[in-house]
Amino acid sequence: MTSLSASLVRGALLSPLKRAGRPDAALPPDRPTRPATPVAPGPLAAYGRICGFTESGALPLTYPHVLAFPDTMRLMTGRAFPLPVLGLVHTWIEIAPHRPVEPTEPLELTVYAQELNPHRRGTEVTMTTEARVAGELVWESRSGYLSRHAPRRPEPNPASTPSTAEAGANLSAATASTAGRRAAASPEELPARAEWSLPGDLGRRYGAVSGDRNPIHLYPLTARLFGFPRAIAHGMWTAARCLAETRDPAAVRTVRIDFRAPVLLPATVTYAADAAGDAFALRGPGDRVHLVGAVTRKG
Repeated sequence: MTSLSASLVRGALLSPLKRAGRPDAALPPDRPTRPATPVAPGPLAAYGRICGFTESGALPLTYPHVLAFPDTMRLMTGRAFPLPVLGLVHTWIEIAPHRPVEPTEPLELTVYAQELNPHRRGTEVTMTTEARVAGELVWESRSGYLSRHAPRRPEPNPASTPSTAEAGANLSAATASTAGRRAAASPEELPARAEWSLPGDLGRRYGAVSGDRNPIHLYPLTARLFGFPRAIAHGMWTAARCLAETRDPAAVRTVRIDFRAPVLLPATVTYAADAAGDAFALRGPGDRVHLVGAVTRKG
């Protein structure tokens, strides 16, 4: 938590010096790595409670992302990172759990910036996280983070790390498969399964557990500085809360989640899903869609 706070302070100081959307921007080549370490039971239990996961033994599907977040923040708040970190919005995530991971297994975590691309609302960076046990790749993810600004004319940016092709290949099947699954049923058509009341302090509570204290999640005043009328829920909390409803997480091959609209806190939202929870959505009043997700299974 101390290192995360220091990263946020550094990011706040450096953000005004960065100009998002430069077509010639390069990504840092660094690959911060957390040495192999067993998972601390206390923080894991706190995370499970706030996200609704049961104590099944294996790590929740989203937890390696949380464990690696301090290193992700150190990379994204460094001088070499081209986007201002304050106000970055998580837009999507793909997860490939290659096998269940037990909390007692020493987990090595590596993060790196994979690619930078123009977006209709600004510039989006893809961040990759890899988790290994004794050298074995057991879990990986890619996430998109959007820096909102007046977009330049879209043009491809070749700036990426040498591992872009390798990382993209590992998750390309996930993207294609989940895209087809999402097309099978629109988020508005999925049946409602539960209604959740989200308190106004959810962002602060989840931030205390995850370490993600981006100002857009904390208070109405700090959120307004970045164009939001109220604090918004963390995308990774909404993703985790939905995945906590998925049956048999050990059989999950891939997950793809797209964050479509922020959840303004406090809020009442509806979790909608098919019978297995493999195609799901989070809806707000008037059937506004906040999140769309799809799970593919092994075999």
